[in-house]
Amino acid sequence: MDWKNRITIDPEKRSGKPCIRGLRMTVYDVLEYLASGMSEEEILKDFPDLTRDDIRACLAFAADRERKLVSIPPS
Repeated sequence: MDWKNRITIDPEKRSGKPCIRGLRMTVYDVLEYLASGMSEEEILKDFPDLTRDDIRACLAFAADRERKLVSIPPS
């Protein structure tokens, strides 16, 4: 999944947080819904502007960001 086609960052929307396709829905929002136990189907029902590919792009974005984090070795 190439999240770069779906995740946008605009300083004028949601204080520059990563959003889905320029909508006001943030990656964080979707990840929170998934973490709280909502299924993809429930999210799509509650937010009809979203697609399954949008949800997958959020996961891919988070994975990419995690991969880029610098880890600090234990002392």
